Amino acid sequence: MSVLIGISIFPLDKGESVSSYVARAVEVIEKSRFPYVLTPMETIVETETVEEALKLVEECFKVLKRDCNRIIVNIKIDYRKGKSGRIKGKIKSVEEKLDKSLSKV
Repeated sequence: MSVLIGISIFPLDKGESVSSYVARAVEVIEKSRFPYVLTPMETIVETETVEEALKLVEECFKVLKRDCNRIIVNIKIDYRKGKSGRIKGKIKSVEEKLDKSLSKV
């Protein structure tokens, strides 16, 4: 089984640049040892269960809650039974299709 979770978490009460707060959440994700991909808008993490994914979100929330009064958390969950390694596999699949379509030009 595979659970892909997209998480975007940031404080609203810390000004325009909040990358240092986002970095705290990414450190939690990195320490979890789950595969992840950092993007400009969210971080994608692959876990085995929904429970693991939600626990990770909670841990990210806790590191911001210490000194942030208002926090936005957006999550997307993609559950698929019988698959794993999807964080790389989905990207590879699209890249292969791009290569095929580029050769037609």
